[in-house]
Amino acid sequence: MGQDVGRRRSKGRGIGIALVTVAALVGASACSGGGGEGKADAKVSGKASASAKPSPTKPKGPPMLLDTITPQTGTKVGVAMPVSVVFTNPVAAKARASVEKHMKVSASTPVKGAWHWFGDRRADWRPKTYWPSGTKVKIDADMKGVSNGNGRYGVHGYTHTFTVGDDVRAAVSVTGHTMKVTRNGSALRTLSINAGSPQYPTWNGTMAVIDKQKKVHMTSCSVGISCDKGSPNYYDLTLPWDVHLTQSGTYAHYSTGDPNPGSGSARGSHGCVHLSMSDAKWFYGQVKQGDPVTITGSPRAKAPADNGYADFNLGWDQWLAGSGSGEGTTATL
Repeated sequence: MGQDVGRRRSKGRGIGIALVTVAALVGASACSGGGGEGKADAKVSGKASASAKPSPTKPKGPPMLLDTITPQTGTKVGVAMPVSVVFTNPVAAKARASVEKHMKVSASTPVKGAWHWFGDRRADWRPKTYWPSGTKVKIDADMKGVSNGNGRYGVHGYTHTFTVGDDVRAAVSVTGHTMKVTRNGSALRTLSINAGSPQYPTWNGTMAVIDKQKKVHMTSCSVGISCDKGSPNYYDLTLPWDVHLTQSGTYAHYSTGDPNPGSGSARGSHGCVHLSMSDAKWFYGQVKQGDPVTITGSPRAKAPADNGYADFNLGWDQWLAGSGSGEGTTATL
């Protein structure tokens, strides 16, 4: 039974000029009782929704389109949630500063922040420090006539608005077998947990919640751990109260293979954070997309910043090194 990777999903591309996919990173994973970590990361998928009308102006070349903008319009997110934009086609390095300047981020409480490119199709904007709770945020991606540096030009604009909700944080100590949950600086509860085993350790660092699901189907065969039903590493389970932390499949959830986690339990996970049934249900009810879960004490490195929304695992200098236009302050809503 494995825990840090999950069944694969294909990335939807069926969008036209009039559509932009607006979705969070979504991927089912495989976290259960005992076994090995899989070999491949889960894929990103999303649901398409109409976001803008095509421009009547004929573009200079093939259209430059946005595949996803996250968060979705109208959502309430946590203080560590970035604005994440994914393009359907590569954006050349020479065009990134111009593209960034046409993706304006405004906030009701102005904050300093910057864009950062993960490869040539994904750009995230995050504040230098966490968003203030209660902040209203708007992104205007006016791509009309903007070049991607590779012969494509934007044909219309995209607008998304969202709100930063309560400042809910979870601090996980791998060695202490605890998860401390706070809201707006006040302690809520300290929960008993088990994290990854020495062979399959949990990622360190801060991961913003990607999404959550009441049930996730987890299989070992889908991630290359084992398709042999006689293997001790084989599993095919549907487990409850799953809070999704990394695109590669890390979850905080309940596992039938580790029903009473804590310092007195010998069972470790394959990268996930195990909670008891009652604690997993409670934690599920407390958190939302973008809430930071920070894990310390694991022998593993920090999760890569683009493994889901682990943007705050990069220091500010590292973040700015991947920006075309550098640090700026949001416009005021």
